[in-house]
Amino acid sequence: MTDRPIRVRYAPSPTGHLHIGNARTALFNYLFARHNNGTMVLRIEDTDTKRNIADGEKSQIENLHWLGIDWDEGPDKGGDFGPYRQSERKDIYERYIQELMDKGQAYESYKTEAELEADREAQKANHEMPHYVYEYEGMTEAEKQAKIAAAKAQGLQPVIRFHIPTDKTYEWNDIVKGDISIEGKTIGGDFVIMKRDGMPTYNFAVVVDDHLMEITHVLRGDDHIANTPKQIAIYEALGWEPPVFGHMTLIINGETGKKLSKRDESVLQFIEQYRELGYLPEAMFNFITLLGWSPKGEDEIFSKKDFIKLFDETRLSKSPARFDKKKLEWVNNQYIKKTDPNELTALASENLIESGRLPKDPDPKTLEWARQLISLYIPQMSYTGQITELSSIFFEAPKALDEAALKELADDNALPVIQNVATKLRALDTFSAYFINQAVYHTRLETGVKGRKLYMPIRIATTREMHGPQLAETIELMGREKVLANIDYVLQALQK
Repeated sequence: MTDRPIRVRYAPSPTGHLHIGNARTALFNYLFARHNNGTMVLRIEDTDTKRNIADGEKSQIENLHWLGIDWDEGPDKGGDFGPYRQSERKDIYERYIQELMDKGQAYESYKTEAELEADREAQKANHEMPHYVYEYEGMTEAEKQAKIAAAKAQGLQPVIRFHIPTDKTYEWNDIVKGDISIEGKTIGGDFVIMKRDGMPTYNFAVVVDDHLMEITHVLRGDDHIANTPKQIAIYEALGWEPPVFGHMTLIINGETGKKLSKRDESVLQFIEQYRELGYLPEAMFNFITLLGWSPKGEDEIFSKKDFIKLFDETRLSKSPARFDKKKLEWVNNQYIKKTDPNELTALASENLIESGRLPKDPDPKTLEWARQLISLYIPQMSYTGQITELSSIFFEAPKALDEAALKELADDNALPVIQNVATKLRALDTFSAYFINQAVYHTRLETGVKGRKLYMPIRIATTREMHGPQLAETIELMGREKVLANIDYVLQALQK
């Protein structure tokens, strides 16, 4: 732990939407900063202009806010260390590129893509690890300058490469992994720090930004471990102190055991998808925080305030984090049970509108009906988007009686029970849950049938389903016309 005031950063690229893995990185940095009364910085790493997408930055910011993550400095807030978009810092990078070139630690490279590909093919044929072959090897300074002049005369644009010492070993004490050392000769040779279009590469820009923004700790996924020695080499070349690094373990698919990949279609990958399905932000915050970190004890449901108080970076796991879809549904269901019903109604109504179950601008009567419908299913919902499937009997044509339903209706008591309750439901002046319950109660008294033998035939006859929420409330919301049509269908089937 450093003596300097703690400053961390989350630095997304606007090349896509907020991914589960990136959300976890943001969360851990946020909790680390808040637990230690530190500063959280949002920095947009947008130098890969070809891959940036429209509204990529906006999407990142909106979904981070939705999750409950805030920051102290960033492109939307300003701060003393801006600009906070890399595309606006080009003159800063050029200054330090020139410094490295003046020191002889970086140089212009004119190797074409064709030459680089030829090197790779030769290395592959010789069973060598891919690496950059120094293009000026064995040349005098005059020969080198002559080659550069010839390349310029052809109109070739250079990249700038950083000279990596191959006889060095790069070491650091990782917050998560412990002591790590990587030999310079395994890095792959001199690497590009500025592209032909004049934009810096990730491994260079991130060093300059982290140093100038006084970042003390870098928490990120362990897929960045291979980048760390390159970055340490640049820190050393510029005479700067590296931050403390911590590389969090990968997230794996709980079903397959494989790395959670954006190409894995068995798991939703982006926060926006969960948001649209009606997952609650507090539940997502809770679930993601426990992917690769755990507090002491057995509890699994925590508030954001709890997490900030409890967060301890030494409890970051060294083992891969398992993404369990069923566990996420369970966590979300715990939050649903505690959430204001009005908030759930609003979310689930949006899901019904999105699916076409409700009109885009429902009138007050329809909204009240939807509110009652949604309240029926709240205990069953793992996320509000499930309302579309759960409530299908209210919107779709009734199902034919299946084998299981026919078996239930084959009981000798089924027909008299259905006939009795049908007569009472037809006679009701007010088709409401209270009076429907009264009708069922009197059917029980008059037929002497009770329990499952009473309620199952009534449910099948009125809803054409064997399972569902409170029966009387369901019948009321289905409406007299639909319920009586269902009953007539079942009675005809039984009397054939």
